[in-house]
Amino acid sequence: MESYDTVVEAINGLKKEGYTVDFNLRDNCIVCGDLEIAHNEFHIDKFFRFEGNTDPADESILYAISSEKYNMKGILVNGYGISSDSLTNEMLEKLK
Repeated sequence: MESYDTVVEAINGLKKEGYTVDFNLRDNCIVCGDLEIAHNEFHIDKFFRFEGNTDPADESILYAISSEKYNMKGILVNGYGISSDSLTNEMLEKLK
């Protein structure tokens, strides 16, 4: 699997691979515009973890996500640790 030094570098690399949609996280789904995609309607193809050198608030994880149902590939950036969002159990299991 690829290795990236920064989140921006990883995003640019994934966009070259066709992960062009920007997903946002909700407690029970991911969203793109008005479209809500449930936990059983997408797959996590890859993920990359980034840790801040001095500030734990800089910790994030980048997911490369695909949905066959909606014929979409995109990315989701989320904090982890202190910065993580509250999620349903299904979404927590999906993002582990």
